[in-house]
Amino acid sequence: LKQRKTLIEQQVQAAADKLGGRALIDAAVLDEVTALVEWPVVLTGHFEAHFLDVPAEALILSMQKHQRYFPVLDQQGQLSPHFITVANIESRDPAKVIAGNERVIRPRLSDTAFFFANDKKTPLIDRVEALRSVIFEAKLGTLWDKTQRVQQLAQTLAQTVGADPDAASRAAQLSKADLVSSMVEELDAMQGIAGYYYALHDGETEDVARAIKEHYLPRFAGDDLPSTPTAIVLALADRLDTLVGIFAIAKAPTGSKDPFALRRTALAILRIVIEKQVDIDLRDGLVAAAQLFRYIKGAADVVDTVWAYLLDRLEPWYADQGIHSDIIRAVMVQPLTRPVQIDARIKAVYHFSQTAVAPALIAANKRVANLLAKEEQVTALSAVDPKQLIDAAEQTLYQQMKAAATDVEDALAQGDDKAALTVLAGLHDSVNAFFDHVRIMADDQALRYNRLALLQQLRQLFLAVADMALLSVDPVHTKVRE
Repeated sequence: LKQRKTLIEQQVQAAADKLGGRALIDAAVLDEVTALVEWPVVLTGHFEAHFLDVPAEALILSMQKHQRYFPVLDQQGQLSPHFITVANIESRDPAKVIAGNERVIRPRLSDTAFFFANDKKTPLIDRVEALRSVIFEAKLGTLWDKTQRVQQLAQTLAQTVGADPDAASRAAQLSKADLVSSMVEELDAMQGIAGYYYALHDGETEDVARAIKEHYLPRFAGDDLPSTPTAIVLALADRLDTLVGIFAIAKAPTGSKDPFALRRTALAILRIVIEKQVDIDLRDGLVAAAQLFRYIKGAADVVDTVWAYLLDRLEPWYADQGIHSDIIRAVMVQPLTRPVQIDARIKAVYHFSQTAVAPALIAANKRVANLLAKEEQVTALSAVDPKQLIDAAEQTLYQQMKAAATDVEDALAQGDDKAALTVLAGLHDSVNAFFDHVRIMADDQALRYNRLALLQQLRQLFLAVADMALLSVDPVHTKVRE
């Protein structure tokens, strides 16, 4: 089977080369053809050039879905009036086989051309009303209801990210209108794409038309992302509405069941915001989405649950990038709600964890956390008393921490997490010296509590960036005198 698949792929590409073009080999079509034929024979056919007036995406889908053909692109990457098919036998008269395939493809393409021409007679804006009869989800209403919510949410998000609110609102209003077109009813994969062409035909701006097309992106792992601010806003608004709405009616994913593909929806939101560097407070976006479900009892209460669900998607995503979950957990001890900031912090902590000083500082943070956890009274200490710092090592650490605190605060205020971590890394020698030379659990209670307070201050300084005690980097053994 594997050899036959490779053979078919090679023959299809060779046939396209002879035509001076490149074959579009869809993986699913290739798998299906491989399973259908035992003795693959590749043949080339053509269709009338006037069909190329129809959107190429529709012609390609029609050839792939209905006929299991491989379309051919020309040197410029445009669809050419040729196709490649795979027969299951080596015919004595290949011309007849080709002619038969050409006869079959014409009515398919004619239907597609008819749908396109007929759909254009009705502007998208006139199709919006028909969405009232299409159920999105029984408890969440129709697609018309969803469109109204997404339109409001898109306007709110547009103001936040600096997109044009009017363009975002118009794109949202028209975003689902092509779902009631003949083209999409025949070829559901044309949703958004058909809307793009119809919007342009209706005189909508390129920005609005592109947003209608791209708001479905990304459709799968590794897929392209929306390319414009308006498209990004619409893509986020549509998904946030779905995510909050489904959680609000208590139909969140359970175990392996995810009928509304919310895991994919959540990951798409994170990919768009992080990879496109959309500096938005995503939790505020969830709140805005929840407010549009006022008619559902308890809708506002799901925001925290949905936010946690989104954050849970971070671990597998970063795992694919080689960043372990302990780093995500360490960063998220801070109540960060802007994914762009979260991403920068995670990557900064990851790079810090690879430095030479990281193991010792991580070990020190673990030790400090354990010591403070055992001493309940230390939580009542308000501040370090400099007069009680009698050892040179603790005096040095105290002074360096005071200077570092200001630098860390300034770096974080400027969004420079790497600079903040560089400052903290600079405490390495003084922290080691403190643990080497200072007896923390002194017999004198005042000294002991003051030293614990100093460690508490040190821990809070690191916690401003991340909880280093949660990192699992193998630490260098650091002497700690108790």
